[in-house]
Amino acid sequence: MVRASLIAILTYLATGFGGAAAEAPGADSGWTMPSRDYAATRYSALAQITSLNARSLHPVWTFSTGVLGGHEGQPLVIGDTMYVVTPWPNVLYAFDLSREGYPLRWKYRPEVSANALGVACCDSVNRGAFYADGKIVYNLLDGHTVAIDAASGRELWKTQIAALGNGETTTMAPLVVKGKVIVGASGGEFGIFGWIKALDLKSGELLWSARNLGSDAEMRIKSDTFRPPYDSGAELGTRSWASDSWRTGGAPVWGWMSYDPELDLIYYGTGNPSPYNPEQRLGDNKWSTSVLARRPGDGSLVWAYQFTPHDNWDYDATGAMILADLTIAGHPVKALVHFDKNGFAYTFDRANGRLLVARAFAPVTWARSVDLATGRPVLEPSMQTGVSKGNVRGICPSLEGGASPASPAAYSPRTHLFYTSTNNLCMDYAVAHTTYLKGTPFVGVNSPYMAGPGGYLGSFMAWDAASGRKVWEDKEPYPSWSGALVTGGDVAFYGTLDGWFKSVDARTGKLLSKFKVGSGVIGNPITYRGPDGRQYVAVYAGFGGDWALLTGDTRSDDPTDVRAPADYLKDIGRHTSQGGIIWIFGL
Repeated sequence: MVRASLIAILTYLATGFGGAAAEAPGADSGWTMPSRDYAATRYSALAQITSLNARSLHPVWTFSTGVLGGHEGQPLVIGDTMYVVTPWPNVLYAFDLSREGYPLRWKYRPEVSANALGVACCDSVNRGAFYADGKIVYNLLDGHTVAIDAASGRELWKTQIAALGNGETTTMAPLVVKGKVIVGASGGEFGIFGWIKALDLKSGELLWSARNLGSDAEMRIKSDTFRPPYDSGAELGTRSWASDSWRTGGAPVWGWMSYDPELDLIYYGTGNPSPYNPEQRLGDNKWSTSVLARRPGDGSLVWAYQFTPHDNWDYDATGAMILADLTIAGHPVKALVHFDKNGFAYTFDRANGRLLVARAFAPVTWARSVDLATGRPVLEPSMQTGVSKGNVRGICPSLEGGASPASPAAYSPRTHLFYTSTNNLCMDYAVAHTTYLKGTPFVGVNSPYMAGPGGYLGSFMAWDAASGRKVWEDKEPYPSWSGALVTGGDVAFYGTLDGWFKSVDARTGKLLSKFKVGSGVIGNPITYRGPDGRQYVAVYAGFGGDWALLTGDTRSDDPTDVRAPADYLKDIGRHTSQGGIIWIFGL
C-alpha cells in the first residue's frame, strides 16, 4: 500500500504536478523543421512545463544576433545544437547546448547582395531553416537557397532560384520532402509572375518549377488529375484575368508549407494579385490568394481553392495550412485549417479541397459570410475598391490581416483547439492606376489603419475549427504578430509587439507567466528537451517586419528615421526598439 502510494506521488510529480499527461514514449525532443512537423501543428508532446509550474519560467540564456532587422522565423534544435538564422545578411549560428554558456560551435556568413534590401517589400526578414540529411537548408534574401553541413558549417551548395531584377526576394522557410527542397519567392508588390520550385537536396539542382497562375502547362496542370472543388474548365489561370494581366499578377509564395505523406500532397498559400487596383485586372485572378495542393514528385497540381477571388484588399493567403484529424458533424475528417488574412477561418477536407467550415474570427466588413455551397465569399457591395470607387472607408480587417500570414497558428491534439495571434485593425482604402515597370513597386494604394471594434489592436485566441467558434481570447493593446506554440503540458506560448513573452493555459487562456524580452516579438516560439533532460522554450525577440515600415522612433542608428509614429501606434516606441535577441526559458 505504501509502495503504491509512493508510485502515485512520483507519477504525479513527473507529469508536472498533475497538470498534464505524461509525455508519450519517444516524444520529439528537438525541433527539426519550421513548424515542428509536416502537419504544421507547432505542437510538442513535451510536458514538463505545465499550467501549474509555468509561473516559474525564467530566462536561462540570451544571445544578441547583432542584426536590427525584424526577427521572424524560429530556431532549430537538432541533438545538442541550436541553429539560428538572422534577417539580412542571413547569418547562420550553431550553438553547443551541451556546454555551459552555450558557446558558438560555428558561424556561417553567406554572401548576400545588399541590393536585396531595396527590393524586399516588408523588411529584410527570414522565416527560418529546415534540417534534413545532415544539412541545414534555408533561403537568402537575394534569391538563393543554400545547404550547409550541420556539423561543420561548410557550404555544400548554393543555388539561385529568384531574380532581384524581377522584384523577387526569398524570405520564406523551405520545405524538404522526399529529397526535394520546395521554395518560393516574395514579390506580390512588384508584379512578379509567381512560382514554386523544387531543388535536389543532395546537389541543389533544379528539378521542377511550377507557376501559381498562367497557362495550365506552366502551372503543371493535368486535365485528368486536376480537380478544383468549385471550378471547372481549362486555363483558369489565364482566362480569370482580363487580357494578359496574369503575366504581372503576383501570387507570390512567402509563407508556410505543410505535407501529408499519406495523400502525398504539399499544401501552400499564394499572396496578393498585382496591382492593388482591381480594375486593372478584372476577373477572379486565379490562383492568387489561394491554397494549392501539389504532388512533390513532379509538382503537378491536384486541387486549388481561392479564398478571396478578385482580391480588392491585399488579403494574401500565405499563412500556415495546418493538417489535423477532426470530427465534424459526427464524421471523422482529414482536415486542413487556415486562418486567412481576410478574417475568416477555413476548415477543408484536405483530400479534395471541399470547404466544410468558414467563420469570421476577427471583425469583417468586406464580406457578409462564405457560402459553403459555392465556396465563394458573399461580398458587401459598399466595400469593393478600385479607382472608380474613390476612398472606401471602414474596411475590416486591414491589409495586415485578421491574422498575419507571418504569424503561424498552432494545434493541440489534446485540446483539439487551434491557437493564433490576431489583429484588430480596420482601414480606409484608395487606389490609383499604376504602370508596371520590372523590378519596381507595382502597388498604387493608400490605406491608413485605425483600431477595430473595441479599441484594442490585437489578441491571442483559441479556436474550435470543427464548429467555427472562438473558445477564448486574450486581448492585447497592440497588434499581435508572433507565431504560436502549444505543448503536451497544455501550455500555449506567444509574444507581443511591445516586447512581452507570455505563457497561457491552453484550455482557459489564463495568463501563467510573462517576461519583457527587450524588443517586440514577431518570431515563433519553439520547445525542446535539452541535453540535461529538461524542457526549454526558445524565441526570437526583434521588432520589425511590416511594423518597421509603419512605425517611427524604434531604430536609433538611422538619423534619417524621423517619421512620426502611426496614429494607431503613437507610443509603441516607448515600449520597444529594434534589436535581435535569442531567448531561452526554463523552469
